[in-house]
Amino acid sequence: MLAMSNLPIANATGPLSEVELDSLQALMDSLPATLEPLDTVMIDGYLCGVLLQPQPVPEERWLAHIADVDGRKPPTRFDAALMRALVHRRYVELNQAIAQRQWFDPWVYQLDDQATPSETVLPWVAGFATAVDLFTGLMDRHEHALLEPLATLYRHLDPDDLEDAEELLAEIETLAPPETLVEAVEDLVRSVLLMADVSRPQATGRAPHPALARRAEGAKRGGAAANTTLAARPRGPVNRPRGSR
Repeated sequence: MLAMSNLPIANATGPLSEVELDSLQALMDSLPATLEPLDTVMIDGYLCGVLLQPQPVPEERWLAHIADVDGRKPPTRFDAALMRALVHRRYVELNQAIAQRQWFDPWVYQLDDQATPSETVLPWVAGFATAVDLFTGLMDRHEHALLEPLATLYRHLDPDDLEDAEELLAEIETLAPPETLVEAVEDLVRSVLLMADVSRPQATGRAPHPALARRAEGAKRGGAAANTTLAARPRGPVNRPRGSR
């Protein structure tokens, strides 16, 4: 049962507030060191990886890997119901944005003044890669068609993590690194929407989102980034990806 103090948060709808985001991160931080939970930035990328699957992933399956990437159960004192309520709201919000090909603000936060754009978005990409590794339908069906947007995301990973991916690595070599954090975050959204056109196609005859069309070659030619709202909040240590394709 949820604690009474958590009921307003658990029963709310719509995007999470900063207070609710902090509550979600506090839940993740409360888990014992024996588990390997996702943080809020990784959760956001993870949910996008789940939502891009060609067949819906049952909630119980994807939810099991948030408190621990290997799916181990959290202790009984952990407020799993509150975690589920908060994460589900973000899932619904992202699902609507992806289905309608609408731009969204990823949960990405400035690490510090010295962090590069790639270092800052790395946890988000690691969360995405976690979902793609756990639920293989996307890559099993559409790997070749996703090469360009996947390379745009995975260029932020250590090349040593991309085993047996020569074609992907070759595509990454053609991409210029993002010059700013705004550009890097915009490319996260652009890549997700491009992948959705492959794995979750819309009805024939619907025009592509104009901003998506403008950025279709942006990563290769280093074009100017569109306006993207970023929350400036210090984060803890960046979680390295456990593995990726």
